[in-house]
Amino acid sequence: MNVKVLCLLVLFPIAALAQGFAGLGTDADGFAVPQPEPEFNFPADHGPHPDYRIEWWYLTANLQAADGTAYGLQWTLFRSALAPGEGEGWTSPQVWFAHAAVTTPSHHFATERFARGGIGLAGVEHAPFRAWIDEWALEGPDFDTLSLRAQGADFAYDMNLQAQGPLVFHGQRGFSVKSAEGQASYYYSQPFYQIAGTLMLPDGPVDVSGSAWLDREWSSQPLSDTQSGWDWFSLSFEDGNKLMGFQLRQRDGSTYSASTWIGPDGTTTAYPDGAFVADPLTQSRVVGRDVPTTWRVQLADRGVDVEVDAVNPNAWMPLSIPYWEGPVTMSGSHEGVGYLEMTGYE
Repeated sequence: MNVKVLCLLVLFPIAALAQGFAGLGTDADGFAVPQPEPEFNFPADHGPHPDYRIEWWYLTANLQAADGTAYGLQWTLFRSALAPGEGEGWTSPQVWFAHAAVTTPSHHFATERFARGGIGLAGVEHAPFRAWIDEWALEGPDFDTLSLRAQGADFAYDMNLQAQGPLVFHGQRGFSVKSAEGQASYYYSQPFYQIAGTLMLPDGPVDVSGSAWLDREWSSQPLSDTQSGWDWFSLSFEDGNKLMGFQLRQRDGSTYSASTWIGPDGTTTAYPDGAFVADPLTQSRVVGRDVPTTWRVQLADRGVDVEVDAVNPNAWMPLSIPYWEGPVTMSGSHEGVGYLEMTGYE
């Protein structure tokens, strides 16, 4: 295959996503669309769903070294389809790409990989679980016990994860609505991983441990064409409770929000649009744009009123799809740590 043609096939869906994330609101004709009251089938649903256009396996971790220094880690594998179905060899319409990052209080390291599906360079298998692209891999005998490895030009990590609680489902038992028009995804998480291992950084290896959160989501049209981006928070409080909340920013300045309160035993309460409130307090100038890196987050029903602060305000992902993502700390009604992702800030 002509190299230029191959590059276009690999990058076409990624370019669509990068254009203000408008690609996530384009026509889903021909692809399967999430429906209310889903019936999940595990472990099979830990694997790919090629009839849907967009899917990801998204891991973030709040880490700490022996000297108390805070670090953040991200590993994400994305599947984006040119057409529904799996196919074989070079006929596969599935495109895979992945992001890996490490955040320190003073530096942010990030890199990416790309691969076509069908030829063994990337994919996901559910039993035993293995998600990989080239030599990067998240894998283990099952979804509860995993190892993780990835590297870039100036960093690497080798980690082990063990789940300490159950899977949790967002929205209506895993049917997560993203707009007033009804766009939705299937969305569940494993927010109870304990994680430990080694970061390889320019100044040398650092042994770390902490907590990790893995999001699983797939859809074909998760955004409305009236939306420009999102602010997503995963917050772990010192009392053992957790909160996932996101707001989708509308082009008219309004927002659409949803959230899930997660108890220490994994019990969940889903909250509708408007219950979760996230207001930016401080803007940071990051690679030539203003990005909110201090937030006031509220969930009145649970007495949550916290200030969320970026560990490193410069945690910009300068990749084919540019966005901000990094670890955060909390103070106020609750103490704890978490992760923040922000897209669509041009």
